[in-house]
Amino acid sequence: MATIELTGENFEQAIADNDILFVDFWASWCGPCRQFAPTYEAASEANPDIGFGSVNTEEQQQLASAANISSIPTLMAFREKVLVFAQPGALPPAALDQVIQAVRDLDMDEVHRQVAAQSDQG
Repeated sequence: MATIELTGENFEQAIADNDILFVDFWASWCGPCRQFAPTYEAASEANPDIGFGSVNTEEQQQLASAANISSIPTLMAFREKVLVFAQPGALPPAALDQVIQAVRDLDMDEVHRQVAAQSDQG
């Protein structure tokens, strides 16, 4: 599956439509972002059952701000509509593969219990 461009208009829908969605926040002027792009694209092609999206922080400043992006590239992963991973910095291919596998292996029943517990406390 090709990487889809995410905007303020389709971001929430992409999270809802994909059991697992990885999101790369980037900008064209960012050297590490350009270095990470081929790795990210290769991962999207190697994992067609997972959604991969990208957010151009220059064009989507409101979305980047809402996501509290302070450094790029930043990679986020959502599973069953829950943010389960967020980390700035370009990952090498092996590290990205490890993150993808870790997100696949998550016990989502436990994650949902933790989210519910946090909501109860708030």
